[in-house]
Amino acid sequence: MGSTLTEKIFDAHLVDRPFGETWVLRLDRVFCHEITTPIAINDLAAKGMDRVFDRDKIKAVIDHVSPAKDSKTAEQGKILRDWARRHCIRDFFDIGRNGVCHALFPEKGCVRPGHTIIMGDSHTCTHGAFGAFAAGVGTTDLEVGILKGVCAFKRPASIRVNLNGAPRPGVSPKDLILHVIAALGVSGATDRVIEFRGAAVDAMTMSGRMTLCNMAVEAGATSGVCMPDMTTVEYLWPFIGPAGRSAEGAGKTYETKEEALAGYAQWRSDDGAAYDRALDLDCPALEPCATVGYKPDQIKPIRELEGTAVDQVYIGSCTNGRIEDLREAAGVLQGRRIAASVRAVVSPATPGVYTQALREGIIQVFMDAGFCVTNPTCGACLGMSNGVLAAGEVCASTTNRNFYGRMGKGGMVHLMSPASAAASAVKGAITSPESL
Repeated sequence: MGSTLTEKIFDAHLVDRPFGETWVLRLDRVFCHEITTPIAINDLAAKGMDRVFDRDKIKAVIDHVSPAKDSKTAEQGKILRDWARRHCIRDFFDIGRNGVCHALFPEKGCVRPGHTIIMGDSHTCTHGAFGAFAAGVGTTDLEVGILKGVCAFKRPASIRVNLNGAPRPGVSPKDLILHVIAALGVSGATDRVIEFRGAAVDAMTMSGRMTLCNMAVEAGATSGVCMPDMTTVEYLWPFIGPAGRSAEGAGKTYETKEEALAGYAQWRSDDGAAYDRALDLDCPALEPCATVGYKPDQIKPIRELEGTAVDQVYIGSCTNGRIEDLREAAGVLQGRRIAASVRAVVSPATPGVYTQALREGIIQVFMDAGFCVTNPTCGACLGMSNGVLAAGEVCASTTNRNFYGRMGKGGMVHLMSPASAAASAVKGAITSPESL
């Protein structure tokens, strides 16, 4: 019998099996941000264990409240900043060089097929788009990872999700993952890895694949993964090709893209691999959708929600703040103004995305339409800054969670694609981009 990608990664990184189904894995990366990591830093220091296992394998960023909005968030940033300096963490991205972690770290070449990655953040599963095993963990596991470079897991079974056929125009990766979550349920993939396969995934850019894997956790999954292919190689080529040799700690490099593709083939599931279950979705039959209620598996087609008034539109986050997402929204906004009843916010996920959007005239499109353009930050997504809702307000958002109070106590969040969010900003109510 063959093995899944996840099984191969677990086998290759096994350090110990101390009891039962517990697998202790060697870590390739530990990612850190200023909201969850300071707790671990302070606890390690209190125990006399203020050390790091490998300064080149730890990557840190200030991104959730950027820049700090009050004394508390300033202190959290200071703890992470001082720690990074103390331990000479080379890849620490401070204010001005920072960005939303799950967009910034791939952009900086920090992820490779076959990697094991942890972070004190539930959307760490995003990095599985590269054929890695990436999982969000709690404070204790994060501390052990920082100190020893290992983490304990129960080896998860995999659910194979086949996204068959080509989506019709206007149906984005965000729409596809919302349909997947609706089919599985919010706990349907608990203690599982969702393996995204099929023609629709093969045709996706890395940005689209990251959107899929980012929201795997919303179905309860430990992680989401895609098979590494030439699309993966092309994205990583500046870091894994001959030019990548100049970067400190760059890892293995290749002479040709074909050589890289052959090297990454080891991190693809075998044809005979066993799955806990399989889910097939016919992509041509799917249409743009949005969430309703307070769970991400509660969705309806956009056409059934048209006319639902919104107070705010938000475009950004680790789900949909990349350049492709901004292009998608700008394509709808070009030559249009947002409704007078709406405030609209766009937050490019990284300085690189912001710069590219400036070069392409996308930022100007947003500003001409009446959007507030902010620096890269996670703030609005979890109701911390830069777009918090008041009680009773409704937001059309490209983020990943619509839990009660997620973007502000008493607020309602409708998750949707960048194109649908942009169309809703123009009309002042949930609107299909097709109608514009």
